[in-house]
Amino acid sequence: MGSVLWEEKPLNIACPIEARKGATEVLQTLRDAGFETYFAGGCVRDRLLCAAPTEYDIATAARPDHIRKMFLNSKSVGEAFGVMLVRKNEYIYDIATFRSDGGYDDHRHPTTVHFTDAKHDARRRDFTINGLFEDPIEDKVIDFVGGKEDLSARIVRAIGDPRQR
Repeated sequence: MGSVLWEEKPLNIACPIEARKGATEVLQTLRDAGFETYFAGGCVRDRLLCAAPTEYDIATAARPDHIRKMFLNSKSVGEAFGVMLVRKNEYIYDIATFRSDGGYDDHRHPTTVHFTDAKHDARRRDFTINGLFEDPIEDKVIDFVGGKEDLSARIVRAIGDPRQR
């Protein structure tokens, strides 16, 4: 990987359509290989609020080794946690394997992770409004944690017991 490939550029907010198009192409590549894959978190929340997402995160059943084989321009940034970066055109997308987290010693990084499914991945996220997934192909939101209702009610609510989180 050459340095030009990973030259850091800010997301081109002036062209959110291109950012979404690239994210959808990455998602479709993963799906074509047989992996359940969705947009995740803030980009889904922002779209429901009619705001242009500032980034597109992708959650998938594909593991880092699959992502590396499918996207020759991928880069590991947290492979132990299932997180890879993929560059598509001028955009860089976070791709994270569906996971559930073990305990947290430092309140930020889990001591263990287990690769799992979308439902369990949503339950490990911080707030219900960030636990949403979007299927851009079917144009549908997947909500395992009540995030759509909380977004409509303008409520920020932790997933699970906030004292434990």
